[in-house]
Amino acid sequence: MGIDIITFGCRLNTYESEVMRREAEAAGLGALQNGAVIFNTCAVTAEAVRQAKQSIRKARRENPDARIIVTGCAAQTDPDAFADMGEVDLVLGNEEKLKAHNYRALPDFGVNDTEKARVNDIFSVRETAGHMVDAIEGRARAFVQVQNGCDHRCTFCIIPYGRGNSRSVPMGAVVDQVKRLTGNGYAEVVLTGVDMTSFGADLPGAPKLGKLVKTILRQVPEVQRLRLSSIDSIEADDDLMDAIATEKRLMPHLHLSLQAGDDMILKRMKRRHLRDDSIRFCEEVRRLRPDIVFGADIIAGFPTETEAMFENSLRIVEECGLTHLHVFPFSPREGTPAARMPQVDGRAIKERAARLRAAGEAAYRRHLERLVGTSQSILIERDGLGRTEGFTLAAIEGGAPGSIVAATITGQDGARLIAAPAAMAAA
Repeated sequence: MGIDIITFGCRLNTYESEVMRREAEAAGLGALQNGAVIFNTCAVTAEAVRQAKQSIRKARRENPDARIIVTGCAAQTDPDAFADMGEVDLVLGNEEKLKAHNYRALPDFGVNDTEKARVNDIFSVRETAGHMVDAIEGRARAFVQVQNGCDHRCTFCIIPYGRGNSRSVPMGAVVDQVKRLTGNGYAEVVLTGVDMTSFGADLPGAPKLGKLVKTILRQVPEVQRLRLSSIDSIEADDDLMDAIATEKRLMPHLHLSLQAGDDMILKRMKRRHLRDDSIRFCEEVRRLRPDIVFGADIIAGFPTETEAMFENSLRIVEECGLTHLHVFPFSPREGTPAARMPQVDGRAIKERAARLRAAGEAAYRRHLERLVGTSQSILIERDGLGRTEGFTLAAIEGGAPGSIVAATITGQDGARLIAAPAAMAAA
């Protein structure tokens, strides 16, 4: 049966799942006769938690004798909710999930009532180790953790209570991990973290993310494509802006943690930027790197949001030139200040989220049309599909997963680009 890992949520979870797989294998979990299923959960929304619980129940029905272990942010923030599930054998915290002895320590991998949940205070964790992985299972690109946790306390967010305070991976460990992965054949590496632009504040000399990016590109000439997962634009440093402008191996795609486009809502969220900061940032980056593609997270229906406030968020899609939009209908997370604020009617939240998604889809279609006739470099993800440097999905024939193919964009179907390998297009 072996070990089956079900991963929810962010790219950092994807990376950590590979560390978990290695540690669980080292503990001997893979030798269990009936196998083990490990759930690496997400707590960013109530819906994410609901989906995790639903998947756990389904896994138990399909694997009645397997060991089921639950970890990740949802398990860290509310371990009792999972420990109380009859389907669950063990609950591990976000720190515990990365260490083999936590998988191994139970007699015969059984569970007793006093040890069903092993979840320590995440705020007691003072550093983040640079865990080494050789590959990311089933992925054409590799992920490298550079940071964990968050020092900010946005009023809607439960994640600091799942991840703890901000801790950075030392630069040398990050560089070594990138070297290891490129040496194993990965052409593209994605840097990940919970609040990645806070990288370095806790390290000697307080290096910033821009210095890390430049150091990687200088010391690992083999890496063909370096990508950033998500950034907080208000924390972008001068070196990062310079790297965006001058380093062609740094991919022209930034996913921004905007959350809203209205100043009052941003203040009530306790964000550190205003709408004009976001617009100015996008304009400046576009001036430095004209081919840049922006994605963003935006919440619809935050408490106290009026129709006029929502319209400001809707307009920022065009004003910032956003292409890849992640829309989150607001759902209160118990324990956060936003859960105690006056809530927006659920029907209004659903309707606003639909309008935001429609605006995002329209912007994406315009983006696809602009790329028709251009030349693009495409990383093949699986047979028939890949991603451009700007992270736009493209249908393309040929090329092995993980390889980079030069292509001409011959059309688009509203969901993806239609691409032909350059040699075939020329013929």
